[in-house]
Amino acid sequence: MSCHMIYYKDGVKMMNPVLTREEYLAIRNGGEQRDRMKRIREGEVELKRKLVQMNYSCLPKEDGSLKGSKRMSTTVGMDIDHIPAEEMQAVKERILGKKDELGLLMLEESARGCGYHLVFKRRPDLDQVGNLKWASELLNVAYDEGAKDITRVFYTTTAAELLWLDDELFQTHSQPLPVKEGSNYQAEQSAPLLNREGTGESPFPSHYHGIPFADIIRKYWEVNNRGFEPTEGDRDTLTYQLACDLRHICGRNFEWLDQVIPCYDGFPLEEKRAKIKSALSSEFNGFPQRLRNTLSALQMEDVRCKMDDVEDAMDEDNVQCSMFNAQWKKMPQGIRESIDAVGPSLAMPVVTAICPCIGTLATGVTLDVHGQKKGLNLISYIAGDFASGKGGIDPVVEAWMSEVHALDKMYQQQEDEWRAKKRAAKNKKEQPEEPKLPVRFLTLNNTVANLAERLANTEGKHAFSFTPEADTVAQKWKSTMSDFSVMLRQSYDGSKYDREAKSADAVNVHIDHLLWNVTMCGTPDALYRVVSNYTDGFQSRIAIARTPDNTFAPLEDKPYVLTDRQQERIQQIAHLLPLMQGTVELPKLEARGREWLEQVRLETMKNDDRTRARQRFRVCVTAQRMTCCIMLCKVAEQLIQKHGYNGAEQQLKTNPNLWKTMLQKAQTPQLLDIYDVMADYLIETALYFFRDRIENAFQSRDYAGGGDRHRMGKNDTIFERLDVEFGIEGAYQHSVSVKGASVSRNSVRQMLKNWKKQGLVVQTEAGRYRKVESLECRV
Repeated sequence: MSCHMIYYKDGVKMMNPVLTREEYLAIRNGGEQRDRMKRIREGEVELKRKLVQMNYSCLPKEDGSLKGSKRMSTTVGMDIDHIPAEEMQAVKERILGKKDELGLLMLEESARGCGYHLVFKRRPDLDQVGNLKWASELLNVAYDEGAKDITRVFYTTTAAELLWLDDELFQTHSQPLPVKEGSNYQAEQSAPLLNREGTGESPFPSHYHGIPFADIIRKYWEVNNRGFEPTEGDRDTLTYQLACDLRHICGRNFEWLDQVIPCYDGFPLEEKRAKIKSALSSEFNGFPQRLRNTLSALQMEDVRCKMDDVEDAMDEDNVQCSMFNAQWKKMPQGIRESIDAVGPSLAMPVVTAICPCIGTLATGVTLDVHGQKKGLNLISYIAGDFASGKGGIDPVVEAWMSEVHALDKMYQQQEDEWRAKKRAAKNKKEQPEEPKLPVRFLTLNNTVANLAERLANTEGKHAFSFTPEADTVAQKWKSTMSDFSVMLRQSYDGSKYDREAKSADAVNVHIDHLLWNVTMCGTPDALYRVVSNYTDGFQSRIAIARTPDNTFAPLEDKPYVLTDRQQERIQQIAHLLPLMQGTVELPKLEARGREWLEQVRLETMKNDDRTRARQRFRVCVTAQRMTCCIMLCKVAEQLIQKHGYNGAEQQLKTNPNLWKTMLQKAQTPQLLDIYDVMADYLIETALYFFRDRIENAFQSRDYAGGGDRHRMGKNDTIFERLDVEFGIEGAYQHSVSVKGASVSRNSVRQMLKNWKKQGLVVQTEAGRYRKVESLECRV
């Protein structure tokens, strides 16, 4: 028979056989499958495409690929869709009533609950369409004619939606299949995927924490062997090495390793098994670095799939589309148009760039985060090489700020008139009084004094600055970069800012709450000129985004540009945001932030990674503010959809608390998921640019902070390297191997105290330490 799970390798749809009922049920209930099914049934139907995919109608090619395959299995997958609710029970009873005549092997409800997927024994005298028509006539129900090819995949539900399962689905047959005369399909043998020979039906999982072992092994060779799989010349050594490493996640079990490790380049099965046995009898020295690097690379690959323009064939037609673009398609008005104007590959950079704009426009909104009530104060930097597409962000920012900019032009015209009068009255006793006008769109090509004076005149509202070339800041503020850093740090916190001078003509300002949002675009080296101090907190207050590497990207046939319609829809949202005034608490967003903080805390404590642990605090706050900005756009969009553009404005004016009520409801699972994406992205990007510089700065003799700070490995965890029970000497040796020879035994003892205090380990009577299993599983 045939039951295969779908996965993707380099954008190509691939298949792995599912060999047992136990494995099949584990896949159906594994990972986030049950949570996604619950949310789909609650209305988030777009999550359907993230469910596990199965194929029951064909066998892959020898390399495991699926595209264009004509190798028919002994089973047929059938999709019955769009059944009226009142007929669902009758159709199910009809299918189960004829299960023997049909040769039914599997029956499940579809993801949305409006249809069924079933698998039945193939009639060898009919081709794929013939089998579907035969079953359709037998059951007196129409099949989905859009799902008639043998490579069709089915979005799998959980075990709860499984109505019938026969173990014969997992049995294999080696007899060739007869084919109807005149059929275009080739008659080939039905056999399981290569590299599974000799394992038979195995009860062992085919995944590790939701990651298929096939993907782990693929990434393992990519990380540790330049992407080359073992060949005849090195297969002995490399198979042994792979077994030594995989035993840590295969329960040190021979049969499990035999199941997941392929026979490379004609390696005889018994010789492969001999290498596995040798690996299992070798010394066990804790979690291996090679495997840790591999799992970390897979984790980063998953993060990039959420953030970069990763092409992934997701839908049933094997059409290539961007996972990231698909995730943001349901974003609210204004955000969606901003992304559409630059393209999916720049989605995260443009969102990072416009959130300070949104925070500026929603200047009356105060968000309670961790008990502190602050405005939506944001500073962002979009880093990318020249010609990487940063310029496409400029018109989007201008669209968001067009109303503020238009008002500023009026003020600047009044200032020009004053300057003309002042020049005309140069030698007169009476001089025209200088107007104090609330210009809010401030250029960064300015002096500290002039900028401070502008910031003092914004009437308690946010000012905003944008530069498409961050070197403007680096050059203009070169001698006063510390002043620039101080002003931006205080603006992020909305704290008091004072500037005094002795001269009566000099600028003196006293601002109770400095509100100034900034967006900068520039190259990575310009970023280092703008942020040159890594211990004063400036770096951790900046939300950094990276443009993708487009060095070898083909020229777009239709380049992305901001259209008039997109600009109009952005400006509609921008006009409504200033009408929202007041303080809000978002308990679901707060809970999501705390959950993320705790997860990072536990992960970093295991690796004694102080740099990442310290970064998480402000990343959490920044991501919450950015998510709130998106939620505010959602509220504005809903008002426009319900009342029209003019009606939405009237609603906000006559019902000043309406937006608060709507904002609470905007804390949907989809938008809360965006928080996780943003927080993960911001912390990874910050560490990408600044980890080494931060650690070197804290390690410098010039820094007199509390506690030792050392360079930590990104992809290794001291905690995981240690056995379940270990001593201080073992912890010291592993700390040295990860962090270098500068590690002291006192610092290791302090690390163990932290672990013990947090419940990661307990101390035994013999003076050794034992890991607490429940917390290991939790982390």
